[in-house]
Amino acid sequence: MAKKNMIEREKKRDKLIIKYKKARNILKKEIKQSQDFNEVFDLQNKLQKMPRNSMQCRKRNICWMTGRSRGFYRDFGLSRHVFREMSHQCLLPGIRKSSW
Repeated sequence: MAKKNMIEREKKRDKLIIKYKKARNILKKEIKQSQDFNEVFDLQNKLQKMPRNSMQCRKRNICWMTGRSRGFYRDFGLSRHVFREMSHQCLLPGIRKSSW
């Protein structure tokens, strides 16, 4: 199980990403459309003043069951350990152990 502070940190990042997503996208679009160097520089400063944790790339994918961040399967939202256990117990529909 992941530490509580790590889980809470991810929740905080999720909230910040949602809060600043629209403003961040508007600034990025203005930067791409702008031709004046000074205007681009000012817009980039505004973008940098936003909280770092509001960037989508800082979000970490974690298993919803254990909180493990490594060995994560996006399709299921599970880490590899939990995925294997649940598939052996037939809790994941359409998943079966392969053999060839």
